[in-house]
Amino acid sequence: MGPRRRLLSLLFFFSFAPFARATGVFPVRHKYLHHKRPIADLRSHDVRRHGRILSAVDLPIGGVGLPTDTGLYFAEIGIGTPPKTYYVQVDTGSDILWVNCVTCTRCPKKSDLGIELTLYDPKGSHSGSLVSCNENFCTSTYGGEIEGCSPNNPCQYSVMYGDGSSTAGYFVTDVVEYNQVSGNHRTTPANASVSFGCGAQQSGDLGSSSEALDGILGFGQSNSSMISQLAAAGRVRKVFAHCLDTVKGGGIFALGNVVEPKVKTTPLIPNMPHYNVNLRAIEVAGAFLRLPTDLFENGDKKGTIIDSGTTLSYLPEAAYKPLLNAIFSYQPNLSFRTIQDFLCFRYSGSVDDGFPDIVFHFENSLSLNVYPHDYLFQNEDDVYCVGWQNGGMQSKDGKDMFLLGDLALSNKLVLYDLENQVIGWTEHNCSSSIQIKDDKTGAIFTVDAHNISSAHRLEVGMSILLLLIIMICYLSC
Repeated sequence: MGPRRRLLSLLFFFSFAPFARATGVFPVRHKYLHHKRPIADLRSHDVRRHGRILSAVDLPIGGVGLPTDTGLYFAEIGIGTPPKTYYVQVDTGSDILWVNCVTCTRCPKKSDLGIELTLYDPKGSHSGSLVSCNENFCTSTYGGEIEGCSPNNPCQYSVMYGDGSSTAGYFVTDVVEYNQVSGNHRTTPANASVSFGCGAQQSGDLGSSSEALDGILGFGQSNSSMISQLAAAGRVRKVFAHCLDTVKGGGIFALGNVVEPKVKTTPLIPNMPHYNVNLRAIEVAGAFLRLPTDLFENGDKKGTIIDSGTTLSYLPEAAYKPLLNAIFSYQPNLSFRTIQDFLCFRYSGSVDDGFPDIVFHFENSLSLNVYPHDYLFQNEDDVYCVGWQNGGMQSKDGKDMFLLGDLALSNKLVLYDLENQVIGWTEHNCSSSIQIKDDKTGAIFTVDAHNISSAHRLEVGMSILLLLIIMICYLSC
C-alpha cells in the first residue's frame, strides 16, 4: 500500500514522552511470494503506492487488474498491556505508526490475507494513555503550540493521501513489543513506549477489507516516526537497512550500525520529503547513454527516488527510449507485443546471456548494477516483459520522474543513514546474513534472514518468508 505522505499528502491538526528502552526485531512477511498473479497487479500496486507517496503524480494502470492495497511487506508487533497482536505494513516513507482504533467508523472488519484483524482500545491497555495537544510530541509534530489547546484536549491527526484515501484519529502512547538482538542468531523480548496514531476513521482504500492490515509502521524521516522517537531517546541509531531477496524470498530489514557488508554511500538531496539522490549517468554494456544534462533534475522533483516499496522502475521518456533502444540492439530480431500495457516478447534463451547489464551512476561514484533478470520478468513460458516504465505515458506530474523500485534494488543491501543524510547499497546474498555493531559494547552480532514455513499458524495460503527488523541499542539496554 505504501501510503507515504511524502509530497502533497497532508497532515492536519483539527483540535486542539518519555520513552522506554527499545531495541528489537519484527517479523515481516512478503505478500506475493510464490503466488502467481497477473502482471497488471504489478502496475496497480505501484499506482496505489505512487498516488500516496508522490501524491500529485498520476501513474495509471490502464484500467486492467485489481488494485493491491497493502504493499509488499507487513510485520507482526505487540501493542499494549497485556499485549495484543497487530499486523502493520512496513513503510519507509510513512512518518507515524498508526493502527485502527476500537472507535473506528470505517475500519475493515476482515482481511483477504487470512489474518485476524484487531482494533486497538486505549482503555483496554493498562499502559495506554492519550496524548494531549500540549505535550511535546504533539507540538513538535505540528511545529509549535496549538491555538485553543487545553491539557484535556487530545492531539488529533488527519492524513489525506494523494489517491483520495485518508486516516484520521488521535495520538496515544503505549508499549510496543518486539524482539531485541541479544547475540549471534539470537533475540530476546523487548518493548518501548511509543506515541502512535489511533485511527478512528478511514476512507477510500484504507477502509476496504481487501487485503487489509491493522495499520502502518512508518520509518520515514519525520520526528514522529517510530525510528525517530527511539533515536531521540538514545535507544537506537537513526540508521536502517533492508535486503530483499526476490530469488528465494525473504531477507533482512535492520535498524542499527551495519558493519558487514561494507556499503558505499551517496548524499541524500536535502529538504526532500522522500529518499532522493543525484543520478549522473546511465551505462548500458559499457557505453553511456547520450542524455540531456539537465534530465536528472526537474524543478521540485530533484534527483532519483529510491523506493523499495515500488515494484517497477520509472524513467522519463527522454531516458526510457534511448535505454530500450540500447537494450534491444543486442536482439534486433525480437517480435514485441503488448500484454496489459507491458512491452513483452518471446525469448527462449537465458536473458542474462542475451541482454546487457545496466549501470546507474550516482554522485560520489556510487553505482547500481541492474542485470537482465532484474529488469526483465517472466510472464509465462518463454515470454518476458520489461520492468522499465515510460514516464512519458503518465500525467504531466509523473512524466519526468526517475524512480528505481524493487526490480532494480532487489538482492542488494540498501542502507539508509539518516544521521549522516546518505543512502547506499551493495550487492549481497539476501538469504544469508549481515553483521551489526552494538555501539555501547562494541560487540558485533550476526543477523540472519529467516522464513516462516507454510505450517506457520499465520499462513495465508502461500509460502511466506520472514524478514527481520533489528534495532541495536547503542547507549543503553
